[in-house]
Amino acid sequence: MKQREFYFDNAKFILIVFVVFGHLLRSFIEENEIIYSLYKVIYTFHMPAFILVSGFFAKGFRQNGYVLKIAKKLILPYLVFQTIYSLFYYFLYQKPELSINPLDPHWSLWFLISLFFWNVMLYVFARFQWKYSLTITLIIALVIGFADSISNFLSLSRTFVFFPLFLLGYYLKREHFYKLLHVKFKISAYTIFLIVFAGFYLFPDLEYEWLLGSKPYAEMGVDSVTAMFIRLGVYILSIIMMASFFALVPTKRYFFTNLGRNSLYVYLLHGFFIRLFRVSDVKNYFSDVESFLLLAGISLLLTLILSSTTITSFAQPLIELKVSKTKEMLLKCWWVMRFYKNKLLNHH
Repeated sequence: MKQREFYFDNAKFILIVFVVFGHLLRSFIEENEIIYSLYKVIYTFHMPAFILVSGFFAKGFRQNGYVLKIAKKLILPYLVFQTIYSLFYYFLYQKPELSINPLDPHWSLWFLISLFFWNVMLYVFARFQWKYSLTITLIIALVIGFADSISNFLSLSRTFVFFPLFLLGYYLKREHFYKLLHVKFKISAYTIFLIVFAGFYLFPDLEYEWLLGSKPYAEMGVDSVTAMFIRLGVYILSIIMMASFFALVPTKRYFFTNLGRNSLYVYLLHGFFIRLFRVSDVKNYFSDVESFLLLAGISLLLTLILSSTTITSFAQPLIELKVSKTKEMLLKCWWVMRFYKNKLLNHH
């Protein structure tokens, strides 16, 4: 593995920790203004940055069989986990009837179906010069909010709203990311994070739904031209926050670097723990700001566990529809058992 690739694996690992942390914080945003401000800060950059990086690595979309490859990688796991989550919610929330609707993605599964659409949309928009395609997709994203019918159905709202960021990532080069690593940008990045947090805390009027991109303007109470300017402001803020985040991503190899390649596993699996946490009494033990630092630690620990070789080996058939990691893990277990068996026999 080349050193220049450590950067992106580090970025993906850190981002997925923030995804888990943000979902854990969701239970407390109505109770604590500091937590609510922190929650909004996280949402200005964590999924936008994931989307940007996904676009950056979509440069090979013109290769033969690319659509089929990403359909297998994204749509099949989406259908599998849409079914699993439907069953999970049915028992967890004791629903009167089981409903499995592949057209209405559960919770975080929107990302898979939107990511598929974004890759396909490149065939149309990547034909133009970057300034034209970005302008067109931005206009579409701003106008689409007036269409009340476009919301969570097939994740269409998020697909259109976040596509400009995916497209921007597609046009970016490695040099653009590495230019941000200059020390002056790092200092600025810390300052920007503090300013944005203070801004959200002192002026809490911006509802967090604006950062999700999942609802039409009417559902957020602003069905006028003003809504487009709010969304445009959110884009500008997200780009600034993403640049700040990428300026702080380490370039060296760490104990978690390789785990960044398993971010999809964490993304798909952590939801079961988050939903159980939200309906349990455990969340009642988190009542002050200090205790929320523990949540950050739990987020890191959960990410480490779900991206570990053990978990990914057993989850691989569901997520990648392959068994290579599973076979390797079972083979290791067999060798370990055989080793100890021989050791016991020799001992006797």
